[in-house]
Amino acid sequence: MERYANRNGNSGVAAYQMGATSILVQFTTCAVYEYTYASAGAGNIESMKSLAISGSGLCSFIKRHVNKRYSRKIR
Repeated sequence: MERYANRNGNSGVAAYQMGATSILVQFTTCAVYEYTYASAGAGNIESMKSLAISGSGLCSFIKRHVNKRYSRKIR
């Protein structure tokens, strides 16, 4: 997984890993969730990828737009 830049300094996201149609997100609680095109929608996944790369706004986006629309909890 790639470390999330956390440019604002207060994110609940610690790391992420992108796939072609998915993104894994590790939160600061150590929980890891997989979000996919099928579970959260292609547009949301692509937005999440962009936010992950920018290092800002990913946790807020998840809370506002996809919340529990993950495909699985990995840990």
